[in-house]
Amino acid sequence: MNRLLTVLFVASVLAYLPLIPVSAQESQEQAKTTAADAKGAKQARWEGVITRSSKDNSTLTVRQRGSDVEKTVVYDSSTKWTSQEHGSKKITPIDASQVNDNDRVICLGTWDKNGALHASLISKRVTP
Repeated sequence: MNRLLTVLFVASVLAYLPLIPVSAQESQEQAKTTAADAKGAKQARWEGVITRSSKDNSTLTVRQRGSDVEKTVVYDSSTKWTSQEHGSKKITPIDASQVNDNDRVICLGTWDKNGALHASLISKRVTP
């Protein structure tokens, strides 16, 4: 009788062992998801060339490189503006007046319900 109980106990432990790493991994993934939710919405990114700009409406229309897809980027007084040369680590603060049509930009922010990107950062990319 004792042997039977021992065999059943060992068999149940062996059956449970492969599940332990999966449970730990699921717990880690859940912790990462919770941490990301605590930080807020995922930051969106749109990169391309400015095809139209409206200083009155505080918007840029940016066409994605290599395609005809265009998105509207909305900015306001809290938007940070920078300039960075390709391949350089030096980031230079600029203002909105230094960004023009046909400039290449990378915009970071959040998408709204209408499909526009509300930019928290617009980085003008400069070729050397």
